[in-house]
Amino acid sequence: GSLVVNYPFDDDEQGIAIYSESPDDAVFQQLALSYSKENRKMYQGSPCKDMYPTEYFPHGITNGAQWYNVPGGMQDWNYLHTNCFEVTIELGCVKYPRAEELPKYWEQNRRSLLQFMKQV
Repeated sequence: GSLVVNYPFDDDEQGIAIYSESPDDAVFQQLALSYSKENRKMYQGSPCKDMYPTEYFPHGITNGAQWYNVPGGMQDWNYLHTNCFEVTIELGCVKYPRAEELPKYWEQNRRSLLQFMKQV
């Protein structure tokens, strides 16, 4: 896990971790930033320093393929085959947080979710 908003494309023709721009790249960046700006820890870009000390996401967003290559990912498939604009929101460094931590996650992401919905 991490704390970042990932947007298409998640794959590139070379199969390596390199920026893979979609035709709607600016829109995807806007959507991703609308979410990350409301989550202070995410927006700072280095949310999981203890686990991944070299990982950095400027403004808390990343192009999927630049982070790591995922051939056949769902957000790319939906975008290419159904024109659905989809992003992946990673909510934390720990994949399976304890139940008592869930209210903290809600508070950290409530404003982000509202801002994201306003983008419609």
